[in-house]
Amino acid sequence: MNQWTVTAHPLAEAELKALPADMRARFLHIAELLETFSPMKVGMPHIRPLEGKLWEMRMQGKDGIARAVYAAIQGRTLLVLHVFTKKTQATPRAAIETARKRLEAIK
Repeated sequence: MNQWTVTAHPLAEAELKALPADMRARFLHIAELLETFSPMKVGMPHIRPLEGKLWEMRMQGKDGIARAVYAAIQGRTLLVLHVFTKKTQATPRAAIETARKRLEAIK
């Protein structure tokens, strides 16, 4: 069985590097879960669907909450499109639009 791969858009990679170390570690843990068990077998509290093809990884650390928006692209690749710190209960519309635009740009 082919394994899943989590990779990051270049802009999302820079956003990820800007997160505090504990949230980066949480991101890596969730990415490992997705690669090992497949997106179909990982659920809350680690990931949840957003809209359309977009999903979010849910990271929490001592400095707050962050999210990584991703989508499945060709084969078994999960592409992280946008990483941001979350300040409100709902995922900001601008964050979803940023991820959607980055996904459209690679198609």
